[in-house]
Amino acid sequence: MKKIRAALLLLTTTFFWGVTFTIVKDAINQVDVYVFLSQRFLLASAVMLPFALVRRDRLNMRLLTHGCILGTLLFAAYAFQTVGLKYTSASNTGFLTGLSVVLVPLFDALIFRQPIGRSIRWGVGLALAGLLLLCSNSTLSFNRGDLLGTLCGVSVALHLLFTSRFARHAESDVYLLTTLQLTAVGLLSLATAGLQGERVFVWHPELFWTLAICVLIATVFAFLVQTSMQRYISPSHTALIFCTEPVFGAGYAYFAAGERLGVYGYWGAALILAGMLVSELLPDEPGAEASRAMAVGG
Repeated sequence: MKKIRAALLLLTTTFFWGVTFTIVKDAINQVDVYVFLSQRFLLASAVMLPFALVRRDRLNMRLLTHGCILGTLLFAAYAFQTVGLKYTSASNTGFLTGLSVVLVPLFDALIFRQPIGRSIRWGVGLALAGLLLLCSNSTLSFNRGDLLGTLCGVSVALHLLFTSRFARHAESDVYLLTTLQLTAVGLLSLATAGLQGERVFVWHPELFWTLAICVLIATVFAFLVQTSMQRYISPSHTALIFCTEPVFGAGYAYFAAGERLGVYGYWGAALILAGMLVSELLPDEPGAEASRAMAVGG
């Protein structure tokens, strides 16, 4: 039941990320992306601060290190994706970011010696084909920004892996761990904006509702859920669930802006959803299943 609840909550989180993609895109057309990220994550960490303060006695150097590592990886994902978009298409970026679905089980096997079960292999294969169709409409072409898009995918994969590992440490507190990583992203974004000569602490009234939604739902709620629920579900399954983000994003764009996916897009969305379902329902080999159950704490 814990795994089912974790999967549903992570799917809810992915839904919110998908539907807020359009409003975030509009926001960064009005202000510098690092200004927006600074305001979003610093405000989110301020919201989390009261919860962290009542748990300050649980703070230790190990937890602080874990929070900084997760925050750095999360910031790297945003930075590589944003800079990469200057040189490559949104389709390429979406596909290359989605490569984390392949990289997570691969890194898990290489770094933590976790076996790749049959359900993950089939789920990853279906999701990867779906991402190619959904993000590229079968016309993917590569250019110089694709290296940055690939590094974004690597950062996302590592963030998923280490979130799963760090959240399961006995002394970890998910409120502190979430607050620390959100603060790290905010400070790194603030430093980057400062180096670019951008003013961060400027009030933009037109972004009030965008920030409110992104801070409370797409950041505080989303990362608190991710940090909490990855204690009960493997990072490979989490990556497959997160592959549905472009599906939700496309669905919202259809209702909000009348954007159509096309035949390839619909097939891609179907394959991604099939991959997620296969990863959850297809039984694994007994050895792989037992090993993964031990890795996620049963």
